[in-house]
Amino acid sequence: MSIAFFDSGIGGLSVLKEALAIMPNEDYIYYGDTDNAPYGTKTKEEVRDLTFNAVKFLTNFNIKALVIACNTATSAAVRELREYYDFPIIGMEPAIKPAVEKNCHTGARVLTLATPLTLREEKFKSLVSRFDTNHIVDMLPAPKLVEFAEKFIFDGPEVESYLKSILPLNISEYGTLVLGCTHFPLFKKVLARVLPSKIDIIDGNRGTVKHLHDVLEEKGMLSKSTDKGRISFYRSGLEIKDKILLDKYLHIING
Repeated sequence: MSIAFFDSGIGGLSVLKEALAIMPNEDYIYYGDTDNAPYGTKTKEEVRDLTFNAVKFLTNFNIKALVIACNTATSAAVRELREYYDFPIIGMEPAIKPAVEKNCHTGARVLTLATPLTLREEKFKSLVSRFDTNHIVDMLPAPKLVEFAEKFIFDGPEVESYLKSILPLNISEYGTLVLGCTHFPLFKKVLARVLPSKIDIIDGNRGTVKHLHDVLEEKGMLSKSTDKGRISFYRSGLEIKDKILLDKYLHIING
């Protein structure tokens, strides 16, 4: 049985990369809905419907768990998906808690970089209100980063210029940048270059995969194979067979 990973595009590959490091003997199916990306600028209803369509496709395979490797889709659909399907469904959650714990007594603020829909959703607002009792968390939408990622542009003058244009003037007041979209870890190199060196950059990928591992272990569903697992890649319902594109995907998860 396989573990399915779903994202609006290629961002979830950054989560799959963590899964391969922790559970290399599992079989995986990766589904990126690239025909309909980006999700972050769509309505909640549109994202929910697209997510349900993708998950319905994935149920044609013998999957034992599903990771919604997309913060936007998690916000819009994970609760209803869990009511509809009986296999474990793991969603993404921005790493607000560790960021607040690190900065709440230092005087530094926390900046959350995410898609517009993620930042608008009640799920994110509830997360912030639960942990940000000192009101140190600020939000910054960065929808164009998703567009860059889907073109496999992760660095360069255009990306750097965009980041500099949206970063707040008081960026030196921040101690941590939370990456609230799975596409955004693909930009860590350029982010580290444009941000003050004292700012930590964190995401929720490893925590999500550790949670997945713990759930599968608890249910006795971890693979007992000693062989390296297989990975299948799909784009909006079609298996990816183009070698050039496959190489790009593999470069992200192996890089």
